[in-house]
Amino acid sequence: MKIAVPREVLEGERRVALVPESCGKLVKAGIAVAVESGAGESSFFPDPAYRDAGAAVESDAAGLLRVADFVLKVQPPGFRPDLGVHEVDLMRRGAMLLGTLMPTRHPDVASKLAAAGITAFATDRIPRITRAQPMDTLSSMASIAGYKAALLAANALPRYFPMLTTAAGTVFPAKVFVIGAGVAGLSAIATAKRLGAAVEATDTRPAAREQVESLGARFVGVETTESAQDASGYAKELSPEYYRKQAELLAARCASADAVITTALIGGVTAPKLITAEMVRGMRPGSVIVDAAAEGGGNCELTRPGETVTERGVTVLGPRNLPAEMPWHASTLYSRNLTAFVLAFWKDGRFAIDLDDEILRGALVSGGTAP
Repeated sequence: MKIAVPREVLEGERRVALVPESCGKLVKAGIAVAVESGAGESSFFPDPAYRDAGAAVESDAAGLLRVADFVLKVQPPGFRPDLGVHEVDLMRRGAMLLGTLMPTRHPDVASKLAAAGITAFATDRIPRITRAQPMDTLSSMASIAGYKAALLAANALPRYFPMLTTAAGTVFPAKVFVIGAGVAGLSAIATAKRLGAAVEATDTRPAAREQVESLGARFVGVETTESAQDASGYAKELSPEYYRKQAELLAARCASADAVITTALIGGVTAPKLITAEMVRGMRPGSVIVDAAAEGGGNCELTRPGETVTERGVTVLGPRNLPAEMPWHASTLYSRNLTAFVLAFWKDGRFAIDLDDEILRGALVSGGTAP
């Protein structure tokens, strides 16, 4: 089997699907790996490092994709301006694809893959079970996103995060409110705490309280008997009554916060609108909102993905693709996730597709008998 790793072409994407470390593991397992020349440059993995790991480095991207049995990517396949063709059109019928596909955000790509006869697996659809943890790209990338979101908040806030005692008097710590205590939220909480802020957080899942408090933050939430997560471990939609009570809580906590970091996603991909324009107008001038869910549409009504806006002195940041801003570690962790997926089903010299396996069945987007 030959694995191909093309260069990512989406603007701003600096990650690569496989790093040399992972290439070495795959080659040792008996899998041929070919990487497009320059694919790792933006994440500081040069071509010679791939050759040293036993991977082939090829400059012909079209040829690379045409002969690949398994294509590994970070972003969903897209149009290659340098080749004048869509990546899916370069792949052979019957080939496999693995990456962050998010078919609900990119239904056109999912349809194109199905029409081309590509067996595509989306890491963002892998069920959250113990056996699949090493393959969980959503969690590994969310950890980086939460860390970067806290740094962005500290950078944009016109005051210190930590408490300081100076000759000019005492500076009290900034108040940071984190919405969503999944992987990204917990990472944001931990980072804000390390920077010295006073942190409180909320989540729809009561079970998140223990995790929030273990990081030294205060948990605030709405009492409910509703189940807040689905069978796969992702947050799900709740009742209108719950959201009414939640809105009251959010309005009060945002009004008292210096910085708000939002990380809430439903199903791991869709961002519910939690902070209204009126809530933003109720915040103090100089306050900051970092909407780490901007790529999913944003948790704040005023968020413009990829932009920074100001409303009555409140700064709202809508960063896209935060993991790409830490390309070395993001690529390394992502690469380990993909490698774990491939090797878990590599048996007797082939990648064995068994749709009775809940990981493969959950991740399958096209090809075979899609669920």
